[in-house]
Amino acid sequence: MELAAFLLDFILHVDKHLEAFVTSYGAWVYALLFIIIFVETGVVVMPFLPGDSLLFVVGAMCGVGLMSFPLAVGLLFVAAVLGDQCNYSIGRFLGPKVFQWENSRWFNKKAFDQAHAFYERYGGITIIAARFMPFLRTFAPFVAGVSEMTRSKFTLFNLVGGALWVGGIVTVGYFFGNIPFVKTHLDKIIWALILVPGLIVIFGAWKARRKAASAATSS
Repeated sequence: MELAAFLLDFILHVDKHLEAFVTSYGAWVYALLFIIIFVETGVVVMPFLPGDSLLFVVGAMCGVGLMSFPLAVGLLFVAAVLGDQCNYSIGRFLGPKVFQWENSRWFNKKAFDQAHAFYERYGGITIIAARFMPFLRTFAPFVAGVSEMTRSKFTLFNLVGGALWVGGIVTVGYFFGNIPFVKTHLDKIIWALILVPGLIVIFGAWKARRKAASAATSS
């Protein structure tokens, strides 16, 4: 219970926690940030760690000179890319082990073939867009691995998505994170960064489900 309370407090007040960490430990903050971003993107059971809000706050801290902008962007880009590669590899390795393939009642060959075809055709935009979606950011590379998306194709879009996500959000934080209104309402902005993308995904899934149900009824 105490751990959950601490994690919630860290997510909602990540600016204060990071500033205190920098004051106490200096450059070790880069190692801490690397670990958080790597674990959040690289371990499928850790989707609740802060991602977007953390990058935004890092940008704001760079804006006031507490951290180096190029070092932070470069290091966190590497962490994000390696995290997704790790998550993809876990999915690629564990998929056959978990489902036991055709010998398991849990394995659906048709569903697997559809997932594989989807990721081969639309996996690029999925990997890039998922970077900006909490929870999906953690699961998308894992599913890409399970569905055996081509590694070279995954790596290409992983690099593009990582650059857009890290570079984009840190830059936004750098230019806008220290505006008084933003600093005053940062907790609400963090909630928005968590909830709004999730609501968009839920609405999209609901709309797609209705469309599929309507098509099935009409046919």
